[in-house]
Amino acid sequence: MSKRTTRATRPRRGLIELVSRPLLLVDAAINLVLGVLLLLYPQWLVEALGIPPVATTFFPNVLGGVLFGIGIALLVAYRGGAHGLGLDGAIAINLCGAGVVAGWLVVAPQVFPPKGRITLWIIAVLVIGVALAELQHRMRSKPNR
Repeated sequence: MSKRTTRATRPRRGLIELVSRPLLLVDAAINLVLGVLLLLYPQWLVEALGIPPVATTFFPNVLGGVLFGIGIALLVAYRGGAHGLGLDGAIAINLCGAGVVAGWLVVAPQVFPPKGRITLWIIAVLVIGVALAELQHRMRSKPNR
C-alpha cells in the first residue's frame, strides 16, 4: 500500500520560507553581535555577566571569530535563499576562525610557547588553505551574477 501525498499532508513551501527567512536573519544578527563581543571581550561584559575572567582572551576571541563567521554564513544563506549553509558558509566560517588564530599569532606571538605557535600556525594555514581551495572551487563552478 503506497502513501499518497495529498494537499493536506504536503508541507506548504511558502509558509516555511515565510518563517525560516526571518529566523535566518535573527540568527545571523545574534551570531554577529556575539561574535563581535567575544572578539572584543570587554572587561565590563565579563563583570556584567559574571563570566569567569581569563588570563588571555585567545579562546574567547577564537570563538568570537567562529561565531562571526557563522553569522556571515547565515546572511549568505538568507540572501541566497539556500537550504543550509553549504560551501559559502564553510568558507566564511573557516576564514573568520582561522583568521583570528593567525591574527593572534602575528600580533601577540609571545603569548604562546614555541610548540604552541607551531601547532597553531599549522592549524591556521591548513584551515585557511581549505577555505581558499573551497573559494577557488566556488568561483569556478558558479558563473558571475
